[in-house]
Amino acid sequence: MPITTAATRLGTAAFNETNLVELRPNWTPEDAQRVIQAVYRQVLGNDYVMQSERLTGLESLLTNGQLSVRDFVRAVAKSELYKTKFLYPHFQTRVIELNFKHLLGRAPYDESEVIAHLDLYQNQGYDADIDSYIDSEEYDRSFGEMIVPYYRDLVTTGVGQKTVGFTRMFRLYRGYANSDRAQLAGASSRLAADLAKNSASAIVAPSGGGDGWTYQPSLLGTTPNKVFGRSSQGSTPRLYRIEVGGISLPRYPKVRRSNKEFIVPYEQLSNTLQQINKLGGKVASITVAQ
Repeated sequence: MPITTAATRLGTAAFNETNLVELRPNWTPEDAQRVIQAVYRQVLGNDYVMQSERLTGLESLLTNGQLSVRDFVRAVAKSELYKTKFLYPHFQTRVIELNFKHLLGRAPYDESEVIAHLDLYQNQGYDADIDSYIDSEEYDRSFGEMIVPYYRDLVTTGVGQKTVGFTRMFRLYRGYANSDRAQLAGASSRLAADLAKNSASAIVAPSGGGDGWTYQPSLLGTTPNKVFGRSSQGSTPRLYRIEVGGISLPRYPKVRRSNKEFIVPYEQLSNTLQQINKLGGKVASITVAQ
């Protein structure tokens, strides 16, 4: 699955060598186990599944040929295991983001999709909402009965895709070694602001990528977007905001990675960047603050 020449930097390199997981005719028990593991990884957001959590009854039905891959995906998404991990702890908008990611392999394209699923959930219930993903024409066209869903919008084929899907997917996908229950942003929605403004999302590389942790703005949205006055006597009026991720702070216990922001005049840009480099920081952006 070719994705992009920047796959290593964006944390998607693992998908370059990954083939579709499909239960083909004349499959063996080993093939069924491979499908089961792939469904758990995809539908449960790469979260670790303990032996005691495995849905052994459903696994047996698939292994015996009594369930298709599509129906196994449906059953996992409706299970108490899935609800415990993703439905109960999150606001409904975050649940919908995860359902799109887990079941259709993409992010929501616009706010109307989120609203439609909110209405369906409130009026017909959780099971009906899950069915709406899996019984959709999109699911049928993309995966059919026997293909395990995968992150389609990391593979830019252009078939039934929108450009915003690729960029928004990086708000939901945080690296091959990450899980949907172990992300820095916790239970909050990743796309609500972008969907409300109908704007494309910036690509934010995964925290564990080769370039270190990426700067993340305040969850409360309190980062200033304008400052007044000059920082020191004799400085030029124009100030610059430097957003930094990955700084190691000299304290005990050691905080290995931290996000920080500096607002400095032009004259101090060079010295500040040198200090950031000494602390191991990665500059996420430099913008005009005034």
